[in-house]
Amino acid sequence: ESMSSAPYLAPKHRFGARMGDARLIDSMMNDGLTDAYSNKAMGFAGELCARKMEITREEQDAYALRSYECAKKAYASGAFREEMIPVTIRGRKGKATVVSKDEEAERKVSNISKLRPAFDRKNGTITAMNASTISDGAAALVLVSSKWVKERRRGADAVVPLCKLIASADAALEPMWFTTAPSLATVNVLQRAKMKLSDMDLFEFNEAFSVVALANQKILGLHPEKVNVNGGAVSLGHPLGCSGARIVVTLIHALKNRALRHGLAAICNGGGGASA
Repeated sequence: ESMSSAPYLAPKHRFGARMGDARLIDSMMNDGLTDAYSNKAMGFAGELCARKMEITREEQDAYALRSYECAKKAYASGAFREEMIPVTIRGRKGKATVVSKDEEAERKVSNISKLRPAFDRKNGTITAMNASTISDGAAALVLVSSKWVKERRRGADAVVPLCKLIASADAALEPMWFTTAPSLATVNVLQRAKMKLSDMDLFEFNEAFSVVALANQKILGLHPEKVNVNGGAVSLGHPLGCSGARIVVTLIHALKNRALRHGLAAICNGGGGASA
């Protein structure tokens, strides 16, 4: 997902604009960051969630600082080493630039409490620092059947799975309440898996905004130390199309590195929906 390369659209120009103004549409905002029903930026849904759930600006700022701290510790300890692949970019003159870690986690976070609200300018709580950033990124994983694995357990090309997918589920609320839909998807997936919240060792909730993670923690009664232990989208970025795969990959390795067994990943997807 390359959000920085998302084009501007000129819908009236294919056959020529008529009399009057013709505008450009930011495809990143139009297709990814705007609620299709209210035509409002999704940050306003975050503000609605913060008000109704009584989650303060201070709580969101503190959560964002924790996200950055966890991400920095994860990089420093090598926690991301097995799940990240360096990317080499060739410049015009052949000079190679190697990107081995995300720049966002290295940002110096200061004066976070002094930043102006990004959406509700007068009474808002969501800022550029306690929300996820515009990001480019990629994630990949391979999902196979148990039968396929059993057929390849022996020999030189034996396959050893990283983990087993026990269950998956979706859920949806009103479009402006996509922020809390992950909690409902969590309930649904646990029912399908015939398991309880207490069976889960770690959780990954996508940090579209700090308030999203905080709201779902609050609804489900989760211990903060079990959620997003290596940071989340606030500090690592939220490239829209790849974030679902990314949080699953991170959860798998976080469980492996800590010798833990069960994990749950959940993500909101706009329009009121969520998956877990």
